[in-house]
Amino acid sequence: MSDCSLLHTGYNSDNLYTWCTNCGNYGIHGSLKTALAEQDLLPHEVVLCFDIGCHGNGADKIHANTVHGLHGRVIPFAVGIQLANRKLKVVASGGDGATLGEGINHFIHAIRSDYDITFLLHNNSNYGLTTGQASPTTTEGVPMNSSPDGVSATPIHVLDLVFSLKPTFVARTFSGDIKQMTRVIKAGMKHKGFSVIEILQHCPTYNKATPHEWYRERVYDVNKIMNYDTSDIGNAQRVSKDITDKIATGVIYQRESMDFYSKQLNRKDRTTELVEEVNSYPVDDLYRRFI
Repeated sequence: MSDCSLLHTGYNSDNLYTWCTNCGNYGIHGSLKTALAEQDLLPHEVVLCFDIGCHGNGADKIHANTVHGLHGRVIPFAVGIQLANRKLKVVASGGDGATLGEGINHFIHAIRSDYDITFLLHNNSNYGLTTGQASPTTTEGVPMNSSPDGVSATPIHVLDLVFSLKPTFVARTFSGDIKQMTRVIKAGMKHKGFSVIEILQHCPTYNKATPHEWYRERVYDVNKIMNYDTSDIGNAQRVSKDITDKIATGVIYQRESMDFYSKQLNRKDRTTELVEEVNSYPVDDLYRRFI
């Protein structure tokens, strides 16, 4: 067995998967484990943060430091971990509902601040865990359980929003392409700054509008575009615009981040991490003032 295979096995959990048959989460989960193993990262060197949602049911299906947080609040939790201990590799995952609904403020300001974490945005265009309600990315006119006559609101275009905030790393991939997902996740983790990876994910139970086959017929890798320049933000915006007929995937945009958040912290003279500087302070006197 290769070293990579041994590392991959180290991330395995004995807990049974609970996703629906053919859910895109199986592929995403496998790609994440492979991406970690291929970087020779040991489980204790990584923190994986999961939001509430179908993807969050994978929090106890991988042997690593994991956090299963509040709905829409995974990004600030992950950022706090990374700032407290920059030696750790931090990967956060959130669904389209949690990220662009309840937690859209955190998503926006994380991109603006360019925190040094990797964020996997699982986009299956519905709230799957709560049985198929429309999310901010559900296609207009598509009937869902909470809107049987079709969604009336205009959906949020994920990468349009991201590009409006001057990001440093933008990628899109598809849950049915294991090799590309693995490559893209590794690239995002190696990037210094906030890495946004939108994962187009089929939901076999509640979202019948975009099944696996629908994506498979439409996605293509930007690597197939001759002389594609990932540093050209204008072209990246144009290429990522189409999400119905020809859907661009891969690392779509990347630039070196000169001022990612943790680099701005005035800690050049410190050899310790914040987590190592926490002390205990007696509060007995303070407590007695209030009793």
